[in-house]
Amino acid sequence: MKLSVSGRATATAVVAAASLLATGSIAGAAPAPEPVAIAAAPDIPVANVKAHLTQLQSIATANGGNRAHGRTGYRASLDYVKAKLDAAGFTTTIQQFTASSRVGYNLIADWPGGDTNQVVMAGAHLDSVTSGAGINDNGTGSSAVLEAALTVARTGYQPTKHLRFAWWGAEELGLVGSKYYVNSLSSTNRARIGGYLNFDMIGSPNPGYFVYDDDPAIEKTFKDYFAGIGVATEIETEGDGRSDHAPFKSAGVPVGGLFTGASRTKTAAQVTKWGGTAGQAFDRCYHSSCDTTANVDDTALNRNADALAYAVWTLSQ
Repeated sequence: MKLSVSGRATATAVVAAASLLATGSIAGAAPAPEPVAIAAAPDIPVANVKAHLTQLQSIATANGGNRAHGRTGYRASLDYVKAKLDAAGFTTTIQQFTASSRVGYNLIADWPGGDTNQVVMAGAHLDSVTSGAGINDNGTGSSAVLEAALTVARTGYQPTKHLRFAWWGAEELGLVGSKYYVNSLSSTNRARIGGYLNFDMIGSPNPGYFVYDDDPAIEKTFKDYFAGIGVATEIETEGDGRSDHAPFKSAGVPVGGLFTGASRTKTAAQVTKWGGTAGQAFDRCYHSSCDTTANVDDTALNRNADALAYAVWTLSQ
């Protein structure tokens, strides 16, 4: 994969324009301050994201075939993600709650630095349903968020704003973990979150490219990325209010996110736009035992992981 054309071109144009002003090359222009360097969003290697998916599949296989709330597979998944983040230098916090008489956990990871009065969050639910390993739903979102966080550490990225990443428990039981987190925040700390980005099912095998339309600025950021790589998008409606952005939105936090479709059927018009198979669900294995590592479209996962990084880098500078 390569840097997005739009991200690279935007950064280059801004720096070039600022440099031109600084040298007074524009007639009548006064010298300007030195331009501020703009960090281009990095490529997220899809192979790395898929390696995390392989680990989540192995965890499910070793724990009764699933990674559901309150089951050993969920806690093993959380421990895997946490170990990666701890080794990379994140400050991690496990938040415990109870749902359906079982203990559940959220994992929160803060990247040191940045203005903690201006927080940009990216998150995904880590739990599966009990009927399967949950690799597209939602190993894909969880793994892409993890790899984006690890890329922050690997590149030594130091944004102006504070970065926070989250993996939610018990989403499949009604957004329990994310609701618990939002409700646990003081009004002051809620107000510090300038945006929450949600990634739930971003590698569907018959994919569409859907963008949440909740916050205009976040929506535009994602649309700009996809326009830059020549991929058309549609407004996300199938999962509207059904994933972990909903508690944040209800609390007044600007939200956005990406989705590649679940049980709805892809139309002929959408096939013309994106390819794939008309008359078939975006994910035939939604909430089923066949939601394994074989149930992921690499191209969709690749594009969405890079769009995730583009949004995180763009919105945190």
